[in-house]
Amino acid sequence: MEQNKLYVGNFPYSVDEAQLRGIFSQYGEISELALIMDRDTGRPKGFGFITFATQAAAEKALEQNGKDIGGRPLKVNIATDKPRTGGFRSGGGGGGNGGGNRPRW
Repeated sequence: MEQNKLYVGNFPYSVDEAQLRGIFSQYGEISELALIMDRDTGRPKGFGFITFATQAAAEKALEQNGKDIGGRPLKVNIATDKPRTGGFRSGGGGGGNGGGNRPRW
């Protein structure tokens, strides 16, 4: 499996896509950049994902881990798929006793 997608976090909320692209494009062609935004405010949440055209470029971009951006150390690592838990289709969970004070037998 090719590992060319990076998680980039802990950057100031003032950083925008153009700034991230400027920081990371020196390592290679960026095929996708997703800055995660707060649903309520529409402002960046301080993290995102960058997909490079090649695995080699992504590995080189890991050099940015710990670099200071606006007084905050960047966190850069290979993105991993988040396991899907909870939620609507997970099949887990249980229900109560159906309400009321009926005995359960």
